[in-house]
Amino acid sequence: MSDVLSREWIRRYRLRNQLLTESSRASSAAAVVRKLGALQAQEWSSAQLAIAARTRGVTQADVKHARENERSFILTWSLRGTLHLVAAEDVAAQLAFSGPRAIRGTNRRYQQLRLDERAREQSLTAIAEILARDGALTRAELAQQLDSRDIPVAGQAIHHLVRHAALRGLICLGPERDGTLTYALLSQWLPDYQPVSEDEDLLPALARRYLAACGPAGPADFRRWTGASAKAAQSAFDAISAETVAVALPDGEALMLEEELDTPDQSDTHSGARFLPRYDNTLLAYASRDFVVQPAYAKRVHPGGGLIRACVIIDGEAAANWKLESRAKASRIVVSPFERLSKDQVLLLEIEAASLSNFLARDLEFRIDYT
Repeated sequence: MSDVLSREWIRRYRLRNQLLTESSRASSAAAVVRKLGALQAQEWSSAQLAIAARTRGVTQADVKHARENERSFILTWSLRGTLHLVAAEDVAAQLAFSGPRAIRGTNRRYQQLRLDERAREQSLTAIAEILARDGALTRAELAQQLDSRDIPVAGQAIHHLVRHAALRGLICLGPERDGTLTYALLSQWLPDYQPVSEDEDLLPALARRYLAACGPAGPADFRRWTGASAKAAQSAFDAISAETVAVALPDGEALMLEEELDTPDQSDTHSGARFLPRYDNTLLAYASRDFVVQPAYAKRVHPGGGLIRACVIIDGEAAANWKLESRAKASRIVVSPFERLSKDQVLLLEIEAASLSNFLARDLEFRIDYT
């Protein structure tokens, strides 16, 4: 390896740490969430597909069991004030770091929705009383109860009230009921949960977890992923400098945990295809996606407006968009390649499509669309 890591080697390290190489795939949904530190879940269906891409032999039913029965991880708002899957043991620290920042960053929207601090505090009291009495409720059910107490819920108000309650550590997403997620009291969902206070000392531990899941990376990448300020991100990296090794990238310097600095199997990244869902961690956790998405195809993956499209990586590089289509007679995976695929690449896609079919426990037709 040269003094400056090539794009290929950056990709090897990062995809290994993201559990997207063959040898790094995890054996359970809980292991994926713990390794990644937080798994983007603004779309619950996409979060499940992200776990599918990082495991072998795990099913969608296993993911539901891990979240609802084992409760080894929860679904709640955390980093950057967005929904993530977070390991049970990490929830308190992530809420202590992310909650106050996200709430401060939403103050203008709260005012637009007539949700001043007094109204939000009233909603917290009401939500606690309602869920303690009635158990887990859907958003519509909770909105109805809050409306009866003259708490504003129209339009986006109910979304911001439940998000605020989650960021304050009061609630989290509970069990699905007929395909609809509910809200539950966090203290009941995770009886061992103990809140911690907002403290900058939380950030070095978060930086350590980030590098374990995303290294090599720099403070700008960490800032993008967590929502930390530039100063705080640099300070967090400085605080763990004794545990890290600086590596040169084509566009600057990055850090890796010293324990992660070994040589990945040269064939490992080139061992299969992965169907990454919309908003996958790999596409969100860095300041630049160039290591996995060639600039010529950037708009096919992130066209703008915050949209991150589902993409297929083959040999570690984005090679196509994909989608699941549900039809009356059959469901299918439709892959739209960026370039003409070889027979070997098509075979890799077919193998991974079969794995996804097993994950979803349903037959999926496979189609390649070059139009």
